[in-house]
Amino acid sequence: MQGACEGLRGWEADVEAPSISRDYQFPTFPAAVRFVDFVAELAEAADHHPDIDIRYNRVRLTLSTHSAGGVTEKDFALARAIDHC
Repeated sequence: MQGACEGLRGWEADVEAPSISRDYQFPTFPAAVRFVDFVAELAEAADHHPDIDIRYNRVRLTLSTHSAGGVTEKDFALARAIDHC
């Protein structure tokens, strides 16, 4: 799984979870919330929803496909879409 993350800037694989995650930092809380709103739109369009942890100006996204018990192409596709924002 780690090899699959190599093309994704900043994403890290967690083989124990299994999932992929990325941390983001923004200048302000409102900027972080706007980013989360954008991610929510992408997730709804893909019908695939990340776990989101927001703490002031920091956001952590974690992707996995619960029905598959791990990481699938849906996770990598959503990560790529998020990276293009």
